[in-house]
Amino acid sequence: MTELQERLANIVRRFSKQKLVIIGDAIADKFLYGSISRVSREAPVFILRHEQTETVPGGAANCAVNLAALGSDVSLVSAVGNDQAGAELREKLKRAGVDTNALLISDNVQTTTKLRILAGQAHSSRQQVIRIDYEDAPFTDPEVRAAIVEELERRSAEAGAVIVSDYNYGVVDESAVEVLRKISAPVLVDSRFRLESFIGFTAATPNEDEVENLLRHPIISDQLAADAAALKNRLGYQALLVTRGGNGMMLLEGDTPPLHITAVGAQQPVDVTGAGDTVIATFALGLATGASFSDAARLANYAGGLVVMKRGTASITGRELEHSILNAEV
Repeated sequence: MTELQERLANIVRRFSKQKLVIIGDAIADKFLYGSISRVSREAPVFILRHEQTETVPGGAANCAVNLAALGSDVSLVSAVGNDQAGAELREKLKRAGVDTNALLISDNVQTTTKLRILAGQAHSSRQQVIRIDYEDAPFTDPEVRAAIVEELERRSAEAGAVIVSDYNYGVVDESAVEVLRKISAPVLVDSRFRLESFIGFTAATPNEDEVENLLRHPIISDQLAADAAALKNRLGYQALLVTRGGNGMMLLEGDTPPLHITAVGAQQPVDVTGAGDTVIATFALGLATGASFSDAARLANYAGGLVVMKRGTASITGRELEHSILNAEV
């Protein structure tokens, strides 16, 4: 065992003492499984015989589940509808150990739901064939918005770190951003479409495609480090952790040279759904313990390598992460 492995394992052992807050868009991820029985007489389509449907937390809710699974005390600040998907989502979060007292329920909100239909022959594995999204317009209920800001202010006062998980469904608006700017703890941002709306925070974890979209031009491989460094400076972050799939990660911190982190685990992932939530959850937890950006990034790399080997929207435990670190070949 190397000194680095022991240091990283010790950081993971401190995860259970950390209190984190996550604010963002809670999504109900539904998975419908079925077997293909025959071709319909009504149209040239397959008939799917339903086997089971399950709902798991997605978006900010998945990030919260990841934090809880890693051992932290986590509160989710968000809003869902007073509907079946919202009820299922709240129940799953409670079972996972997430504090849902700041998960607001409103009759004026429809819970964002993503239904993935997975089909296959009777004795074969199921593959996703279509996804159906149930989305509400960004909500404007003033009472819900005021309650979100109030919960964020109250809960972030004692947080070791705060995560923004923004999917552009309206939970994190400008009033919430103003509260985030007053927080002394590290604030980490995961925003698929609006990273430029979160200027000057601690760090962000975009993937290569998101970096390319922000730069508004294709990235040449050997220019990635320079382009990402320029983006970090433009956004005013202390650090930028770029996830690169099978190519690992790249950390840009201050004015130091980029740190390239080799991917761990199998080269062919089983499912990358929600992997970004695992990465930012682990990265944030590492920083909350007082770890350096580089050590927190290495932990996030191990966590990402583990979660992509699980099917569906998944999470990992602190014990799994520690085992992976201590048993890695270096």
